[in-house]
Amino acid sequence: MASKIKVKVKLKGDVAEVKSLMLHPMETGARKDPDTGATIPAHHITELTFSNNGQTVMTVHCSTAVSRDPYFSFSFSGAKAGDTLAVRWVDNTGESDTVETVLG
Repeated sequence: MASKIKVKVKLKGDVAEVKSLMLHPMETGARKDPDTGATIPAHHITELTFSNNGQTVMTVHCSTAVSRDPYFSFSFSGAKAGDTLAVRWVDNTGESDTVETVLG
C-alpha cells in the first residue's frame, strides 16, 4: 500500500527544512453524516514523529483540533546529505504509517 505521507526536505548547509503532508481524515467524533444523521466516529492522528538517522528530531501530539490532511513544516540542524529522515504517525484507531526519505 502506498504511504499516506508526503515529505520534502531541502538542505541548506547543515539545516534541513522539512515540509510534510499527512493524508488523514482527522474526524473529531462530533460531526454527523448528512445522509443518515449518525455520528461519524473519531479518527485522528494522535502522535507524529520525525527521526533523522534514528534520532527523534520532533514529536507532535495531536488531538481532534487538527484539520483534515494536516501539514507540518519545521527545520532542524545537524543534517547532512545521505541522512535518512523517517516520518511516522499513529492514530486513535491503531492505524499507522511510515515513510523514509534520504536527504540530498
